[in-house]
Amino acid sequence: MAGIISKLKSGVTNNNPPPLESNPIMQYFEVGKEISTAGHGLLWRVHDAYRKSDGKECSVFIFDKRIAEKVFKVKRKETMLDRIRGCVTLLEKMRHPKMLQIIHSIEEGHNTIAFACEPVLASLHNILAWHESIVIPGAQPPVMPHPISLGPPSSHQQQFNAPTQRPPYAKEYYFLDIELRYGLLQVVEALHYLHYTTHQIHRNVCPQVIIVTKRGTWKLFGLEFIENIVGSDPTEMMTVAPWSIKVAKISQPNLDFLAPEVQTNGQCNILSDMFSLGLVICAIFNNGKALLQANNNPMLYMKQIEYLDHQLNAVLPRVPAALQEAVQRLLSRDPHPRPTTQLLPLIKYFKCQSEPAIHAMQFLDVITMKDPNQKTNFYRGTLIDALPYIPKKLRWQHVWPALQLEVRTAEVLAAVLQPIIWLTNEASQDEFTHYVMPTLKNLMNSPKSIQASVTILENLHIILKKCQKDEINNEIMPLLYNALDNNTNQIQTASLIAIQNVSDYIDDKALQSIVLAKIKIVLEKNQNDVKIISLILGFYEKILLRLERGHILDHVIPTLLAMRLTDPDIVNRVVILYKAMLVERKFSLSTGVMATKMIPSLAPQTVNTSLNVDQFTNLMEILYDMLDNIDKHQRYRLRIDGISLPSPDKHRQLRHQMSTDNMHAPPFNIPNLRVEQRKTSSAEDMARKNSISGPSGTGSVGGFRNTGIGQWFFGSSNSTNNDNNFLRVANAFPNRRLSDNTLMTPKIRIAPSCASSPGGTPGGSTGLPARRHSSIGPQERRGSAVNLSPPTGYQFRGRGGSGSSLSVPSASQCVGGSMPNTSSSVPFLLSSSMQSIRSRRPSACLSNSQGSGLLQQLSSGMYQLFSGR
Repeated sequence: MAGIISKLKSGVTNNNPPPLESNPIMQYFEVGKEISTAGHGLLWRVHDAYRKSDGKECSVFIFDKRIAEKVFKVKRKETMLDRIRGCVTLLEKMRHPKMLQIIHSIEEGHNTIAFACEPVLASLHNILAWHESIVIPGAQPPVMPHPISLGPPSSHQQQFNAPTQRPPYAKEYYFLDIELRYGLLQVVEALHYLHYTTHQIHRNVCPQVIIVTKRGTWKLFGLEFIENIVGSDPTEMMTVAPWSIKVAKISQPNLDFLAPEVQTNGQCNILSDMFSLGLVICAIFNNGKALLQANNNPMLYMKQIEYLDHQLNAVLPRVPAALQEAVQRLLSRDPHPRPTTQLLPLIKYFKCQSEPAIHAMQFLDVITMKDPNQKTNFYRGTLIDALPYIPKKLRWQHVWPALQLEVRTAEVLAAVLQPIIWLTNEASQDEFTHYVMPTLKNLMNSPKSIQASVTILENLHIILKKCQKDEINNEIMPLLYNALDNNTNQIQTASLIAIQNVSDYIDDKALQSIVLAKIKIVLEKNQNDVKIISLILGFYEKILLRLERGHILDHVIPTLLAMRLTDPDIVNRVVILYKAMLVERKFSLSTGVMATKMIPSLAPQTVNTSLNVDQFTNLMEILYDMLDNIDKHQRYRLRIDGISLPSPDKHRQLRHQMSTDNMHAPPFNIPNLRVEQRKTSSAEDMARKNSISGPSGTGSVGGFRNTGIGQWFFGSSNSTNNDNNFLRVANAFPNRRLSDNTLMTPKIRIAPSCASSPGGTPGGSTGLPARRHSSIGPQERRGSAVNLSPPTGYQFRGRGGSGSSLSVPSASQCVGGSMPNTSSSVPFLLSSSMQSIRSRRPSACLSNSQGSGLLQQLSSGMYQLFSGR
């Protein structure tokens, strides 16, 4: 029976296929040549096609009804055709990204059934058939099923040695490792959707129903034998009919990938699909050869199942190590150890270094279901990070078609351009010409959002590296020139960035006649925009040497003069440009331009407090250079006219000599002087404290101060000669200020041992009133305890016998009639007052000598008053 069916089928398929003009699908699609076969029994013929309405690429599946007419009676024929129609209808209803995507539903003609779907490369069976037919030198031969037939062993050897012929529609295609990982994961996800979402069992998982699309994705097809799960437990067994030779093979699942429990017990569950998946994995890694090859014979199938474990052990070394354990469990004859679609994606084989790339490609498969925000985040982040891990083959096969579709969406266009620019940078010249440039041409000639235009302009230099010269002049440069005329600030800024990056691609004629004028207009519109000014300066820095003198005078200098120089960096860059113009001889800037344009624009910046030292130095150097040029030019002209001028160096030297900064005065020292810091306490304050806290026997200082001698002693506001006893520095330099001639030192006291000191009394035993600085008013006259002579025997000594002038004398140390040194701020204070301040307790020595100390002070003052010193 099976042989008769095969003959009928071969007889039909060898005839010419039925004409497609009678099928209504021809109204909507332009159908091309047949490229592969797919579906159960490879009954569907796959044609390349494209949609007439929008030119979208697709594939058209065509089924020849005459196959069913020859095999089945009328009633069974309709049952078979209903299954075929139901498969397509169910796929269209599911619209799951891991199932084959239907873009046009079934159309029926007199002899054909057709539908359109996403572009298809081939079925997995077509690709594995090519792998099975080729012989790779040095490669291990595939593991053959055992036994190969039910005949004697000699017939087994003959079949094993028979030459392998390439079957029709075998597709030459090599899988990358990441393609196999991603493809198997897609099939697992498709089965997971069936098992746990729609609660169905596929029952016919085999290479014939796994479709490889032109994007490299694997899609599940062939739902003719699908069974609904009745109970709530998907692992619960269901009764199904075993494979029988009494039924046409196109009406039964593929026997070579059937689970053993179906054939032995007539039962199946979701784990039966997992057994079939395990056989598919072994066929992939066994050079396309299946471990079971029963030739539609159930008895041979049962024999080969008995030897399956042995064959599996021979194949396992060819399977990746991370997948071997899973394959062993998938091909277990007992259904319970087999992993489900929930557990299988968690194995290490799918969790590897390529995982970011796999996740990115998975997201691209469902990109049409995402909202614009999710798409934007994916294109700008996830995809850019994953692209280096995606092989170049899959970049153009899988990623690029998705990007082409998204370019038409204005909401995400700016984000989609990011991976497009990345691919452009990594593409070869042929890849750019074939894939990228046609899309970019359409994009440049169509309306775009501001952000999309900015993205293109900022990355224009990457695109130009791959373009031909005529494409640059005819396609790219007009876009750039139009962007310079745009009134949007973002586009103007991006165009200035672009024109700076692509300046090497602009010819001199366009640069001088078009670009310079447009740059000048852009600045006039944005005189206060620091970023635009900075970009214009950067552009001038790059193209300055390509310009001539006329362009400098007509465009560059007027543009620089129009800039508002407020930012220090801008000022410094303008200075550098001016310096480059002065250095370049071909520009030969005139002194008139320097004097009337360049110097007046830079001179106000000399007082710009924002400039740092280096920037200010550069500014002054360029100003000096221009002034020197003007000076030399003018002197040369005047010399020609016969007018003599003194050398500028002479005047500069004279001015330098007259500067007060370079005057050197001889050192001025007063001999035998000691200077101490001025204290904050005054004699009046100290006297007031003593009058309050001192012993009752001490007289009040206030009454004494009101007397004539007291006024002389403490200072009087009625003094007619306030300049007496002032010590001044000789006025040696007439050009110095008065404050420079006055000593700003504390009070000075003349030592009694110095006969040459002014106001001193040779041989006198009493001290003199302290002289004060000229800046101290008459009301601030104070005494000074600074001793200007070395320590003598008349000074008081402390407990340790030191010669300190600040120690408090004891009664036994009072010698002679000299005034004791007490405090550095109150020189003529009474001994009892000092004792009350320093020790805060009465002292017998000081109280006994109180009267003698006062008389000494009075006698010394009277002597000086009447002697006129």
